[in-house]
Amino acid sequence: MEKPILDLLRAGGFILYVRHGEATVGEDQPYFNFQYCYTQRNLSDYGRREAVYYGQMLRYWQIPIQSPIIASPLCRTIETAQLAFPTMYIQMDPLWYAINRLGGTLSAAEQQQILNDVQLQLENKPPLGTNQVIIAHSFPKGVGLGDIPNMGTVIVKPKGAGNGYEIVQQLSLADLATLGNGI
Repeated sequence: MEKPILDLLRAGGFILYVRHGEATVGEDQPYFNFQYCYTQRNLSDYGRREAVYYGQMLRYWQIPIQSPIIASPLCRTIETAQLAFPTMYIQMDPLWYAINRLGGTLSAAEQQQILNDVQLQLENKPPLGTNQVIIAHSFPKGVGLGDIPNMGTVIVKPKGAGNGYEIVQQLSLADLATLGNGI
C-alpha cells in the first residue's frame, strides 16, 4: 500500500511549491519596483491570515522545512513567507518572479528559457530529512506546474540534477488542514 502523503512529507525529500496568499484586486503597475510595495498587488487581510495558517499547519503536522525559504521578490510572496515562517531566513530569487511573466507576451524562446530554469531548480533534492519551500506564483494553465490556487501547494519530488522532477500531488490550503485524515 502507498504511504499517505503526510508520512512522505515528514520523511522529507520534497519541494513544496506554494502560491502566495490572496492578493488585493488589480494589477501590478507597469513599471513597478520590487522595493516599493505600493506599486504592486499585495496580500489582502484574508491572504495574510492564509499565510499564517499555512505555516501553522506545517508545524502542526511536523513537516520538516529547510532554511532558507525561497521567495519571488514581489512583496506579496515575501510577506507570505514571513508570515508563514516567521523564524526562518527568507531568500529572494528573481527566477520565481519570471513565473509571473509566462502568461504575458514573451517569445517562445524566452518562455522556454524560464521553464528550463525552473526545471533546473525543481530537480535539486533538499538535504536529507527536510523539504524545501518555494513561495511564488501560479503558472498559466497547462504550463510548468499549472494553475495553483491561493496558498495551494504543488508537492514536487526532485529526481536530481539532469533527471527532472515528478509532481506528486497538489494540495489546497483546506487539503493541508486535513492531511492527517489520510489524504
